[in-house]
Amino acid sequence: MMDIKRINTIRELKEAGYKPKSIKEELRQNLIQKLQAKDVTFPKIIGYDDSVIPDVERALLSKHNILFLGLRGQAKTRMARQMVDLLDEYIPVITGSEINDDPLHPISKYAKDLILEKGEDTPIEWIHRSSRYGEKLATPDVSVADLIGDVDPIKAANLRLSFADERVIHYGIIPKSNRSIFVINELPDLQARIQVALFNILEEGDVQIRGFKLRLPLDILFVFTANPEDYTNRGSIVTPLKDRIESQILTHYPKSLEHALEITEQEAEVQPEQKEKIAVSDLLKRLIEQVAFEARSSEFVDKKSGVSARLTISAYENAFSSAERRLIINNESSTQIWVSDLVGIIPAITGKIELVYEGEQEGPYQVAMNLLDKAIRSQFIQYFPNPELLKKRARQKGESSPGDENPYKSVISWFDKGHHLNIFFGTKDREKINQLYQVDGLHALVKKVFPHANEREAALLMEFVLHGLASYSLISKKILETSVEFKDLMGSMLNIQTSSSFDEDEEDDYR
Repeated sequence: MMDIKRINTIRELKEAGYKPKSIKEELRQNLIQKLQAKDVTFPKIIGYDDSVIPDVERALLSKHNILFLGLRGQAKTRMARQMVDLLDEYIPVITGSEINDDPLHPISKYAKDLILEKGEDTPIEWIHRSSRYGEKLATPDVSVADLIGDVDPIKAANLRLSFADERVIHYGIIPKSNRSIFVINELPDLQARIQVALFNILEEGDVQIRGFKLRLPLDILFVFTANPEDYTNRGSIVTPLKDRIESQILTHYPKSLEHALEITEQEAEVQPEQKEKIAVSDLLKRLIEQVAFEARSSEFVDKKSGVSARLTISAYENAFSSAERRLIINNESSTQIWVSDLVGIIPAITGKIELVYEGEQEGPYQVAMNLLDKAIRSQFIQYFPNPELLKKRARQKGESSPGDENPYKSVISWFDKGHHLNIFFGTKDREKINQLYQVDGLHALVKKVFPHANEREAALLMEFVLHGLASYSLISKKILETSVEFKDLMGSMLNIQTSSSFDEDEEDDYR
């Protein structure tokens, strides 16, 4: 490793034995070293070890420009940003160069003129790899001037130069990213003529600015990102440009709940005081993640838009805040996140899903509540006997009801006798536990399945059973503004029918 503090001119750089290399060669060599050392190439990227990351490594080894194609929230930009860590820590550039000219291979007129004037005494400086990254979000109003450059009349006036002089050009973000990684997010949103200009840079190494045709063999690794929805509907990638992007890599959402849990745990910003006072069970974490899985397969949610991992991250943070708010109001020292606290994650769901027409008819709130209910239903059978299988087994035996084989019989019977449970969202933990113990057979059921659960864990599971039975339509659940109410199913249905009859009678009276 050369001592860069002692190297300040081209002469000293040559004496130190510096050999220039392209950015793609730089990335390739450093990636090879990491792979040989068994180092992690893309840390904190979860779920891509056997899919996306190997594809990216192959692309970098092949010195390819890259297109990440995937839905929102699939870590496309994050992976591009992490490529910076595969660059050399420092590289030399000619002092004052706008486009990071290599001292031994200058390409700008400024650098060439400076070397012509000062020779090997031309001053150089060193830039850190963190400065060698450029990023632009493609929008329809992005212009060639933004990306490539334009004539600067102020510079012409200050330097007393005519517009025919190359030195009056103000470079755009791409030339300024020479010898760097440059990312264009949502590429299809760029106008076709802008994409053609990018193609010229990639293919020919020249740029045209207001009549200037400059030969600028820019040394850039281009990384593009695109959403398949944009790719097919709102815009497209022009064929010559798409053909010039050598590697197109498909990204994806977490394929397993375990990977999704890791991502949320890593990304969620839960405050230290929240973690200290609020316990969160693995059950609650899984319920939150299941919401995203349900949303991605829901008929009400637009699959082309996707469901970002940000949904569960925001929901996880909201769940803690729901419990914290209750903790503060009740002046308690500690608590846990209850299933009823998940009503507080609804804003995180409604803000992260795009609905199709049928979903708009249902309404965002109702769709979010349905997704939460489906998540409870899916996870319930991972912890307790499947009510559907119990019903099926009873029918096969020719019984009219599951009878004694049904572990939920006592609980359901308690509600059938006319009892109901109204749990307020702001209820203190002790009061909630006392309410749950009122339900016949509920605690016994939980202790039979989870004999080692402590009181707090058992109480959470007891509440989960009620929500689970409601999701399988064995009891009734109604979410009110301040509470959740559990009743018997038949009584609730009769109340609805009776209420409808009264409405019809009132309408007849009105007539």
